[in-house]
Amino acid sequence: MAVLFCLPLLVAGWGLAGSFASTDVAAPTPAEGVFYGSLSSSSVLGVTILDPLAAAEVIAAAKTVSIGLLAGVLPVLVVYGLVRGRAFCGWVCPVNLLLEGLDWLRRKLGLQVAERTVPRRAKIGVAAGVVVLSALLSFPVFQAFSPIGAVNRGILFGAFSGLGVLAAIAVLELFWSRRVWCRSLCPLGGVYEALGRVGQVNVAIDHDACIHCGKCESACLADPEILQPALAGEDRIVRAGDCMACGACIDACPTGALAMNLGRH
Repeated sequence: MAVLFCLPLLVAGWGLAGSFASTDVAAPTPAEGVFYGSLSSSSVLGVTILDPLAAAEVIAAAKTVSIGLLAGVLPVLVVYGLVRGRAFCGWVCPVNLLLEGLDWLRRKLGLQVAERTVPRRAKIGVAAGVVVLSALLSFPVFQAFSPIGAVNRGILFGAFSGLGVLAAIAVLELFWSRRVWCRSLCPLGGVYEALGRVGQVNVAIDHDACIHCGKCESACLADPEILQPALAGEDRIVRAGDCMACGACIDACPTGALAMNLGRH
């Protein structure tokens, strides 16, 4: 699902092409193009775009409100606020790409993993704690071990020292609990969950077509609990901010009872 994560790969390739150019004419740099940067900080058509959690950490650490940082966060808040916050998690985040690969590996190896109950809203508390710690320690705490940052640095600069975090997430995924990082622990997911509560892209259910087979719940990457109000007939869309709009539940439904819907009604 994390198709948009390929953008930094294109940027890295562009930079390498310039490094090995054999002519005397300087090759264009990524900064001169349409897009450059990473998933934490980038520029698209000259517009600076910042990870909202990273910006909050920097502001807290510096103890100074920066108009530039706030302006960089605004496009993210607008886009994901209109679409659905955790669409970032389902379609852009490289960790999701890793976990999809581990899902495939687990199925091939026949590994069984427990579904341990960790409150999914714990990640909101983790996000708040990260910002508070950043203020107390005067540096952006989560950015020091962010798995997204580790991937960005590895791809763009060949620095793989932070990939131990990804390895730890993989171990949790394979042997402790499925999707526990994304569902319950990732602070950036907590930020996007809050945005998801107002998003306009939602999974809708046709109650007449639903046979209550439970396949959508088994497929849900966020948390099967978020489907319950819709499946119980209490609502016609999945309203929970945790929905990633990834479409896994739609693909799993044998009767076509689920579909992507625009609007909150």
